[in-house]
Amino acid sequence: MKPVLALVGRPNVGKSTLFNRLTKSRDAIVADYAGLTRDRHYGNGKLGKYEYIVIDTGGFEPDASAGIYKEMAKQTRQAVAEADVVIFVVDARAGVSAQDHDIANYLRRLGKPCVMVANKAEGMQAGGQLVEFYELGFGEVLAVSAAHGQGIRELLDRALLPLQAAEDEVQETEQAGLIKLAVAGRPNVGKSTLINVWLGEERLVAFDLPGTTRDAISVPFERNGQKFELIDTAGLRRRGKVFEAIEKFSVVKTLQAIESANVVLLLIDATQGVTDQDAHIAGYILENGRAVVLAINKWDAVDDYQRELVKRSVETRLPFLKFANMHFISAQKRQGLGPLWASIAQAYRAANCKMSTPVLTRLLLEAVQFQSPQRAGMYRPKLRYAHQGGMNPPVIVIHGNSLEHVTDAYKRFLEGRFRKEFDLVGTPLRIELKTSSNPFADKPT
Repeated sequence: MKPVLALVGRPNVGKSTLFNRLTKSRDAIVADYAGLTRDRHYGNGKLGKYEYIVIDTGGFEPDASAGIYKEMAKQTRQAVAEADVVIFVVDARAGVSAQDHDIANYLRRLGKPCVMVANKAEGMQAGGQLVEFYELGFGEVLAVSAAHGQGIRELLDRALLPLQAAEDEVQETEQAGLIKLAVAGRPNVGKSTLINVWLGEERLVAFDLPGTTRDAISVPFERNGQKFELIDTAGLRRRGKVFEAIEKFSVVKTLQAIESANVVLLLIDATQGVTDQDAHIAGYILENGRAVVLAINKWDAVDDYQRELVKRSVETRLPFLKFANMHFISAQKRQGLGPLWASIAQAYRAANCKMSTPVLTRLLLEAVQFQSPQRAGMYRPKLRYAHQGGMNPPVIVIHGNSLEHVTDAYKRFLEGRFRKEFDLVGTPLRIELKTSSNPFADKPT
């Protein structure tokens, strides 16, 4: 098992910057803004041949009793419980605070291995300026600068040295057969609640406040032997509603999560119907060729009349997602969640479907025989053969002559024939037309 390191500390001490440094990534959003990280965030790191997992947590207030800070404290406690070593991060420039003492008291009671790190120590003398942190009772204080990479190797050596014997075990490759499932939608549509229900624990902060999730959070999950990586994305708002720079970063993280996913579960709020934002997100999913499953959440909160309105709004606002399965669910009451997995698996298979050239060519010729493409002036397009040009999404390349005259309506006709034959439910299908060049075009007559 990979050792787990949990980064714990009060807000704005540089935990996310340290997380990015330890994982050699930019997965955590970093800004000079206290309380930015709200969920616990996982990442992988490597020191030589030894691999480890890092958990970034929100600003920890052990005695928080209400609101979002209570939820953040709950997330931090669970991260500490999962960790093999706790890295207690303090601000070398700000000095010891009352909140640092509260956190230290909590960690000492747990008795877990703990390494104290004084971050933002670039240009500071080791020793004298850090002596006040020794009163927290964790022994030697390690001076680091996450932003500049100073002291990171020493930190890892100190944290991992007691665990390296266990790390000599051969690590199994977990990427094989892994399905990346991104849960996308507008703010406060129930994305974190749904993932928490799947996991059977409150892994993500679910709070009745739009925009609670600001990062794209990845969580490993296994169901019936199939490994998943669940990605809870920050809710996408209309462009005019994105005021803070942090929310702009969150939008980028959400779009990146959609791009990297194998399947996207698009959640829509039944109490509000399909909005412009929903259509925008759906369009982005389609533009990136991601397999998609549509779920209408909070179905229990609307009456029969509203349900009919929602169904009609899906038909009129999202006609380009007709290929996707649609489910009516209630994440909070755990209703209708079982069939979602069958549709997710079906969409994943369809997105990675292998189509042989002989079968594609036969289907193409049968379609042409059933209905020929429309003539354009002196030219009638001639479709000769087809082959697969890619997967996730599937791409079918058709070769022939005068194919620039093939209409969009005829391409949709062909798409329907291919979809029916290969059962391509839940994935976009792209058809590319390649016209053969005329070898005599440039020769003098």
